[in-house]
Amino acid sequence: METRTIQSSPPIAPPLITKAPLPRAPTLYAIVAFKLLKGALLLVAAGVFFSLVDVNLQEQFTRMLQEANLDPEGKLFGDIGRWLQTVTPANIKIFATGTILYSAFSLVEGTGLWLRASWAGWMAIGESSFFVPIEIYELIERYSTTLAVILLLNIAIVWYLYANRHRLFRH
Repeated sequence: METRTIQSSPPIAPPLITKAPLPRAPTLYAIVAFKLLKGALLLVAAGVFFSLVDVNLQEQFTRMLQEANLDPEGKLFGDIGRWLQTVTPANIKIFATGTILYSAFSLVEGTGLWLRASWAGWMAIGESSFFVPIEIYELIERYSTTLAVILLLNIAIVWYLYANRHRLFRH
């Protein structure tokens, strides 16, 4: 009696599915750096604002002007001093809290852009688009070269992210 052995071929491994790496995007990295730097600076500013909660701002301002040998009764410094009288600890806390929230928004947005998350792209497009009408209104009210440059940068960021969203982000 003859016995036959059936040899089976080794199991075939499923093909590895790898995603192609996303292309380099130096402009995106510049936007990421800007968002992360803005978030970090706003976080530091919020800390400074919280440190001013229990400080008599008008007294500190007057002392600073006297040490710099400036006249605290001048028009500009007088206006600033009168404005400082209206600032309360509650106002400072609210402003500092808002600064922390905006800082967190920028840091999350920058991190998401760095990781190439599509939601972060839409977040950046939305944020930059939000400020465009406000900046146009401000330019109409009083022209400022700085504001004009910021407006152009915001428009460029919106255009770049929207036009390149399929190439830049994981979907």
